[in-house]
Amino acid sequence: MAKRVNVSSMTLNKFQGKSILITGGAGGIGSQIARSFVEQGGKVGILDSNLNAIKIILAEIESSGGTAFGLEVDVRDSKAVDQAISELAKSLGGVNVLVAAAGGSLGTPRDLDEISDADLDLVLDVNIKGTFNCARSVIPYMKKSGGGSIITFSSIGGRSPSPVTGVPYAAAKAAILGLTKRLAKEVGEFNIRVNAIAPGLFLTDRLEVMFNEMSASEKSEVLNGIPLGRMPTLRECADPVLFLASEESSFITGIVLDVNGGRMMPN
Repeated sequence: MAKRVNVSSMTLNKFQGKSILITGGAGGIGSQIARSFVEQGGKVGILDSNLNAIKIILAEIESSGGTAFGLEVDVRDSKAVDQAISELAKSLGGVNVLVAAAGGSLGTPRDLDEISDADLDLVLDVNIKGTFNCARSVIPYMKKSGGGSIITFSSIGGRSPSPVTGVPYAAAKAAILGLTKRLAKEVGEFNIRVNAIAPGLFLTDRLEVMFNEMSASEKSEVLNGIPLGRMPTLRECADPVLFLASEESSFITGIVLDVNGGRMMPN
């Protein structure tokens, strides 16, 4: 008797046997990315600065039958990053994908007059230095396995002026694009692809607070500027990340994928 093939399960196993590291993996977008990889058969390693949040997402994934490990780390600390990635690579059996999602405005002020030197250092260091530290650390593992995919996180705020976030965030997310393109050129010969995703406004906990504090006119400006006419779901950020991590994008490197509902349409 012929065995029935579950087509949907085949579709959902595109990351079977793959090991994925996600920085900021316990946050709103990061945790959704982790869930999505696990749903498609991947094993995930979560790096985050919030230990309690790590425990929550690990318990959720493990209760669903998935494989996940996690460590608390400050991505600004290169030695701590190297140690954490070494431990997770051993647990996962290697590293095939890095999603460098740690970053954001990190609760710093939006308005120029309120931004301190410490605010500037924090945003630049976590976003730029953190992305660089993690990418540099995973490259030897990807070389060993014959290739890999690195997805960095820029933002619509690094591509055009944003009413939501301040100058440090805009500068950091613009810098991520230069980092991405140069890194893609450096490691392409090793079959390692490096691409950036630039999300629009996704209402994670931190951004929802900022959005709610905006004036009615500022909120209208944001919503009226989205041609699709609605706010996105977190999965609508996760799915493009999975595309860039998958073999479906095997000849794509050094690009930025805008995910903003049409709010910004580059030439």
